[in-house]
Order: sequence, then C-alpha cells, then structure tokens
Amino acid sequence: MIFDKEGTTTIVFQEKTTLSIFMENLNNAYPKIKHDNIVINLFSFNKLTANDILEFLDISNAHKAAGQSFVLVTDKVNYDEVPDEISVVPTLQEAKDLIEMEEMERDLGI
Repeated sequence: MIFDKEGTTTIVFQEKTTLSIFMENLNNAYPKIKHDNIVINLFSFNKLTANDILEFLDISNAHKAAGQSFVLVTDKVNYDEVPDEISVVPTLQEAKDLIEMEEMERDLGI
C-alpha cells in the first residue's frame, strides 16, 4: 500500500492487488491516516462495479462522521448507481477540489 501525503490529505493506492486485499490493507493502515482527509485512488483496478464501491461505505461513513473527507477516485463505475453518501469522482484533481470545498463547509459550519 502506497501513501502520498499532501498537507492534510493522504492519497492511498496499491498496485496489482485484489479489492479484498486492498480493503484488508486499508483497514490495517487506517489508524495511521485517520486524522487526514483520505483519497482512495482506484485506478489500478481494471474493473469495478457499484457493489465494489459499497465495500468502502462503512469506512467512508465513519471517517466523515469524524469530521474528515473520504473520496474514491475511479472512472470505472456508473456514478448514478453509487449512493450519494459515498464520494466518488473520476480524477485526482476533482478529489482534491471536493476536499477543499468540504473543508470550507466545515470551517463555515455548513
């Protein structure tokens, strides 16, 4: 698992793995990054479904409840099939933009 920390945001990715191993590694590493905004880069996965994205729902909800952003980055899913409570965007730049907007909302108490 590779971590790329930029300020208060950590981008997480891993090459050549299955989703179940990725999730296991993410859950094991989570205590180290739980105070950061988290971007999960899923570009190493050739094929993803909306059900695969739902695997991240629990950790996403817990992270957001703790006052941090959690964003998945992939262009392999139909965004209409993904529930609104999980943030999924097609590019890393959009993930960074979303986190910036969410930080402003938190600062303003929105």
